[in-house]
Amino acid sequence: MERADDLFTAAVNDRLRGQAPLAARLRPRSLDEVVGQQHLVAPGAPLRKLIEADRLSSVILWGPPGTGKTTLAEVVALTTNRAFERLSAVTSGVKDVREAIERATERLGQHGRSTIVFVDEIHRFSTSQQDALLPSVESGVITLIGATTENPYFEVNAPLRSRSTLFRLEPLQPRDIRVLLQRGLEAEGLNATPEAMEKLMQLSGGDGRQSLTALEVACALARPEQVTIDHVEAALGVSSLRYGRDDHYDVVSAFIKSMRGSDIDAAVFWLARMLEAGDDPRFIARRMIIFASEDIGIADSQALVIAVATAQAVDHVGLPEAQLNLSQCAIYLARAPKSNSSARAIWDARADIRNGVEVEVPAHLRDAHYSGAAQIGHGVDYQSPHDAQLHGETVEQSYLPAHTEGRAVPQTPYYRPGKNDR
Repeated sequence: MERADDLFTAAVNDRLRGQAPLAARLRPRSLDEVVGQQHLVAPGAPLRKLIEADRLSSVILWGPPGTGKTTLAEVVALTTNRAFERLSAVTSGVKDVREAIERATERLGQHGRSTIVFVDEIHRFSTSQQDALLPSVESGVITLIGATTENPYFEVNAPLRSRSTLFRLEPLQPRDIRVLLQRGLEAEGLNATPEAMEKLMQLSGGDGRQSLTALEVACALARPEQVTIDHVEAALGVSSLRYGRDDHYDVVSAFIKSMRGSDIDAAVFWLARMLEAGDDPRFIARRMIIFASEDIGIADSQALVIAVATAQAVDHVGLPEAQLNLSQCAIYLARAPKSNSSARAIWDARADIRNGVEVEVPAHLRDAHYSGAAQIGHGVDYQSPHDAQLHGETVEQSYLPAHTEGRAVPQTPYYRPGKNDR
């Protein structure tokens, strides 16, 4: 019965494919048809080997829109011997997640057949929805494929992320976009001038889906004639093509580095670039909060206050007005004196701990607020600076663990003041 249901579903999907938008009709049905992402799907590449051997474990596919995340999931659906369930984080709730897991559990128990669950836009799942997946991923009842345009280190729960392999998808190269456009023209039964092709490639921004969407509109305007640059420019006025969308993470990096370099105009430019590309303003505000402590720190402690206030303003106001709050903050952070001494201090201290230095609390610093503490030496010989000040004295005592194998902790101070520290 289950196989019959699968065949019926496949037939429905095939029929829908013929009526679907061009990008959906051209979706690859095998790894050999996938355009781009050769670091993942070329012969011998890691993701390809896992898919071909049907040994795929839970994965997170992470990358900008239109780079093939859903495409790869569809290829897995067509090649795996396991059952395949699709969930959309936009429309599915906790109830849908639990029902999918129940079906997977029943399928495994009755038929010995494993299940892959594909969650599109997994970053939109709430914490509770992601938590609902975790036990089944951990036990192996389901294999998860999550797709996200957001950094999974920010948007995917750490326990779920740690049980998944991250695969980063890159924006499509111009040569990849050309292949897609040529396939699209063949499907539409039309030709295009070289100028029209160049224009579509130029404005694709590495987004294959958007390039095909624009081509489909241009073909509709041109039919039955050849697609020209005039058709493309007209299509761009009615399609959802993003103008020159760069890799999201590269733009964020340019924004951060411009503020770090105190280039105010560049910081405002890259902020505008992110807003025009549709980046979440809350994400931008979070990045500025991090920057305020990492790159400015105690050179200007007010920077953190302003960054946090900006994040609150963005939540209260929303776009388009929140662009004013973001611009004010970006300019302040770019103008502020810079110091990473506080960031460097915590990085160095954590590195020492990971590298095995002594971490036991010295006896004189241990909690002594209970009966019997003195008998085991806790709190003994501790000197309070407050008591010493009352008598005009100073305290000389160590607040760090003892030496380990002759190595002082720290060898150099964790906090080393920068020239701009106040």
